[in-house]
Amino acid sequence: MFTPIHTSLGALLLFEGSSGLLFHNGAVFGISSLISGSVFSPSHDNVPIVAGLISSVLPVYLLAPSLIPSYPAPPNSLASAMATLGVGFLLGWGTKNGRGCTSGHMLCGLSRLSPRSLIATAVFFTTALITANFANGGSNIPSCGSVPCYTPIYPSSTEVVFMAGAVLLSSITNFILVPKVLKPSKESRTLFSYLAGVEFGLGLLISGMADSAKVLRFFAFLTDPSRFDPSLALIMLFGIGPSLTAYLMQSPGQGTETEKTGTKPTLAEQWRLPTATVADIDLRFVAGAVAFGVAWGLRGVCPGPAVLRSVLQPTWGLATMTGYTVGNLI
Repeated sequence: MFTPIHTSLGALLLFEGSSGLLFHNGAVFGISSLISGSVFSPSHDNVPIVAGLISSVLPVYLLAPSLIPSYPAPPNSLASAMATLGVGFLLGWGTKNGRGCTSGHMLCGLSRLSPRSLIATAVFFTTALITANFANGGSNIPSCGSVPCYTPIYPSSTEVVFMAGAVLLSSITNFILVPKVLKPSKESRTLFSYLAGVEFGLGLLISGMADSAKVLRFFAFLTDPSRFDPSLALIMLFGIGPSLTAYLMQSPGQGTETEKTGTKPTLAEQWRLPTATVADIDLRFVAGAVAFGVAWGLRGVCPGPAVLRSVLQPTWGLATMTGYTVGNLI
């Protein structure tokens, strides 16, 4: 169902988490590389973010459990386990070789006006759109029962209080507390990395990005408008839009570019932004974006939401993240 308020507030939290990590720690919130780094090269730059992402489930579960997605049943047979493993493999291989996913390329890359991220996003979004609508005759896209999926629904008073409180607390933390209280140091960056992970995880859950059925319904406009849920389009407006505005106002540079722009991160000495350009795009990059798009279109799951679902469905998570890890090794 169309959730304009949920998704708008969730998108603001995605903006808070991703832009906060950029402007305070000088780094891009690319979930796929953060997950892989936590496994293969753990550090204070990646583990706290993933830990924050995981722990974001707790306040939602305790204070607003209605915001927890209703997932399909986890694998209950060898065939379904292997299929889940395969999708996880596509996620891992695709995001490794495509150098990013919906967070690094679509949310953070587009807001930084990266041509390379624009190309990657166009490839994996188009692939996901085609896959969702035509694989298995589009049967992967669930309906909303007797009403069209574009029918709006609105949050309960409990949900409004929780969501508005999360956005307000996140804004106070990012714009007031961090600049005024924390000093540039490794410890401060580690602390904010964790907070950014919590903010981003809350954004995924509240916006609906963590709900695989909702993601698949967003793709449905191509073949069945009655199953189309336009909610996630609001992430462009309230997630990417503010991030783009903040980026243009701050004008961060790469490394020594700080000397040219006159700016630097709040808690770090220099920016750590991707340096690859369109010239670095090769066949493996495109194949990776396609593989990720296929996985996204088949199951409606990308790496960040996969971590959250793994917490809530450990059996599903074991199969998916095992496949993801193997895919990252190839």
